[in-house]
Amino acid sequence: MEQIQKYVLRDSDLLFTSNKSKQYILKIRDLPTDDRPREKMLEHGPTILSTSELLAVILGTGTKTEGVLEMSARIMKEYGEKSIISEVNANTLSKNLDIPITKACQIVACGELGRRFYKRQEGGLATIRNANDVYEYLKDMRSLPKEQLRGIYLNTHNKVIHDEVISMGTINSNIVHPREVFRPAIEYGAVAMILAHNHPSGVASPSDKDLEITEQLIKAGKIIGIHLLDHVIVAKEGFISINAKYDD
Repeated sequence: MEQIQKYVLRDSDLLFTSNKSKQYILKIRDLPTDDRPREKMLEHGPTILSTSELLAVILGTGTKTEGVLEMSARIMKEYGEKSIISEVNANTLSKNLDIPITKACQIVACGELGRRFYKRQEGGLATIRNANDVYEYLKDMRSLPKEQLRGIYLNTHNKVIHDEVISMGTINSNIVHPREVFRPAIEYGAVAMILAHNHPSGVASPSDKDLEITEQLIKAGKIIGIHLLDHVIVAKEGFISINAKYDD
């Protein structure tokens, strides 16, 4: 008897199932033409594609163990939209997401193009004057499944000139070294910065380690002349500001 087969779509992760309940990665070429991201874009334009589908178009192909649609969906889920477009280090991206370096380079190059075009526009830089602005700016961090440490680097007018993922995973003093935090500030000519990290648990209250790290970085910033204005802990339903010293 001929085996019955069907397609199943789950949040852009494309899987193939059979009546034996065995799952396989569904390749782009196996999809109906109308469901392929590139063909959809050619037919209807880029606005109809989801963010992960747009990323799949950029990546082009997956790997032997992960289809391109599955990979792009995982990247967006684990890194967040704003984080992925702000990343400038392909080696870091490749390591954090376990993707080939060539694909990490594609993503970083795409992000750099977007930043260059965006900065040419009038008022293209976000302004951050308080912790609530930070929370709104970091909307993509609220539902991240892993803990992520972000640095937001500001000019003299409190405008964001750079935004970078400093580390991923549990935040502790062994990982958060001042040189990694302040290096982008020096590189991009920032006069101040804001540190932020998310609590996937949903509880925004700072831990003793969070307070300790903040104090250490404030002292380090004073030595090199770059102010750490705040350390904001982001949770799904709210935030906590550990050290709010914004200049209006």
